[in-house]
Amino acid sequence: MLSPEEDTTIGLTIAGAMTPAGVGGCVVEMMDRGLVDFIISTGANLYHDLHHALNFTLHRGSPFVDDVELYEQGIIRIYDVLFPASVLLETDSYIRDFLVREKLEGAITTAELHYRLGQDLLTRFPGCEEHSVVARAAMCGVPIYTSSPGDSSIGMNIAYHALLNESSLMIDPNQDVNEVCAIILAGKRNGCVILGGGSPKNFYLQGQPTLWEVYGIPKGGNEYFIQITTDQVVWGGLSGATPSEAVSWGKVNPGVLPDTVVAYCDSTIAFPLFCEYAIGSKNGRRARKELVHKRAALLADLKKQATAAKAKVEQGA
Repeated sequence: MLSPEEDTTIGLTIAGAMTPAGVGGCVVEMMDRGLVDFIISTGANLYHDLHHALNFTLHRGSPFVDDVELYEQGIIRIYDVLFPASVLLETDSYIRDFLVREKLEGAITTAELHYRLGQDLLTRFPGCEEHSVVARAAMCGVPIYTSSPGDSSIGMNIAYHALLNESSLMIDPNQDVNEVCAIILAGKRNGCVILGGGSPKNFYLQGQPTLWEVYGIPKGGNEYFIQITTDQVVWGGLSGATPSEAVSWGKVNPGVLPDTVVAYCDSTIAFPLFCEYAIGSKNGRRARKELVHKRAALLADLKKQATAAKAKVEQGA
């Protein structure tokens, strides 16, 4: 997966409370070393990543505290992570100020939004790239997508901006779908590292069916598949769906199925160990692809190939 001759385009998907738990530091290191080419994350992980960029402190607590008492004291809990509600309010204020300063209007991708947000963090909070996934991604040219942008406090503040500032800014999921497909199409080989599951997992994996099923461009499925999850296959949900099931959808190359990996473990335990192994390997550093700057060219190539596939179908009809 990391060997230079493979030239694998690696997507990392992030679900669950990873950045509040401090796992963002691992992602920062992987991006810096060129071991992650693009990211699909829940919006919540990116929102809570901003707390680190803004130098707020999150505290280790207990999941067994009295939540009514926490509420009365203005303390927020994410399992065993505790912080004052003021952290939310000040982070929200920063996001709203950013939206006004940037004067973003019209339909944009989540990758563009997060890139501009990361650039703003780098300018206003020098050094935050050591702690922030969003800031480091902007520095390293790693595009970050969110499969459900309205489902987070970043999306909530964009909604505020639209309602009270009458902004025309809109996140366009169509552009996100096409950009992710274009990145996958351009990859010599494709691989994914999936933390948890959920919407980010599917948003990445659906890229292959979008290519063959919708655009008529058979890519062959992912050559590498690594997932860390606590979800079980018996419940029938996407998070616990196996790479074998993904083969039936054309998401995973059937020839590599014996080499796919699913580790049933808490991602906050397993992912740091995985990262330590990756960066310690002989291929623990690669040239960065900086895909955030190549999105327009990749999208143009996708359109060219999709147009050709469509014409071929119409000629045969």
